[in-house]
Amino acid sequence: MSANEPLLSVDNLSVRYGLGRGMTGRRRSFTAVRDVSFTIGSGRTLGLVGESGSGKSTIGRAILRLAPVSEGTVVFDGQDISGFGRQTPLSYRKDVQVVFQDPLSSLNPRQTVATIIGQTIARHRSLSRAALDKEVARALDDVGLSAFHGDRMASELSGGQRQRVAIARALSVRPKLIVCDEPVSALDVSTQSQVINLLMELQREYGISYLFIAHDLDVVRHVSHDIAVLYLGRMAESGPAEAVHGDPGHPYTHMLMASSLVTDPDEQAERSRLRRKLTGGKAEPPSPLDDKPGCPYQNRCRWATDLCRTETPRPVSLPLPQLPAAGSGERLVACHHAEEVRGSRTAA
Repeated sequence: MSANEPLLSVDNLSVRYGLGRGMTGRRRSFTAVRDVSFTIGSGRTLGLVGESGSGKSTIGRAILRLAPVSEGTVVFDGQDISGFGRQTPLSYRKDVQVVFQDPLSSLNPRQTVATIIGQTIARHRSLSRAALDKEVARALDDVGLSAFHGDRMASELSGGQRQRVAIARALSVRPKLIVCDEPVSALDVSTQSQVINLLMELQREYGISYLFIAHDLDVVRHVSHDIAVLYLGRMAESGPAEAVHGDPGHPYTHMLMASSLVTDPDEQAERSRLRRKLTGGKAEPPSPLDDKPGCPYQNRCRWATDLCRTETPRPVSLPLPQLPAAGSGERLVACHHAEEVRGSRTAA
């Protein structure tokens, strides 16, 4: 990989699942992700945000080679991962790690923390028992846990401690990229902040890249350099984090911002009012199997016109807003009325 190439490049990715045969005997399929493109640079974080069912986790699974790449390419460190065939090289498993949403489900309850982390290290490095114990202690120290936690079972730990163990396991082999699939959504607010700050500290220290998957735009903005917004498997908007959050160009991004929880009850009530106005009271997205022509967000959008009902918008480049720390890079929005939507954050 040259200095100017991204660590990860996803180009026109589509993920399709077969649904068997219908009543007519024809084979049916469901497209979970459609024509999604983005890049992640070395030492940077891309926040992938959207509601449940938007295709976020499917993209993560495709990068981890746990879901099929039906169309498009996923290039990691200069190599197209589809060229691996049925067997994934051990080197790729080492370089691309994952932290799941529920650590209690991803950590073996019958093993100690030291065994869980040690098995991961031993799979990629041949070490003596003493050296392996030292590496386990180092991994625990990296995430702010004392060495004595290695003798405990995952079930004996708090939710925040379990997630730190999951991060330690991923970090222990010094990966280049970690897919964080809703890593804080199951934690309370104070623990969320601790885990997010930990991930950012580890990135600064080791230069790791993250694909940070979440549904809360405020959380994603805090941890990410760039943001990509997904809706029903399609890219709605992408660009530098402060640009997307501070001056959204897609109506769906507006709705996600209005959906973020805040502690002030008056502000929360105002966001709820704005959300109802933006969506016309239609809180739930349509069925992903209902592949209607036009913009997939048309039924929930206050800006929708006849053009939106007949023609699917393609991503167009918009200038970056004049905002502090707006960042640099390309700003893409898939909306026929992006210019009208911009600057309308409080419009209702």
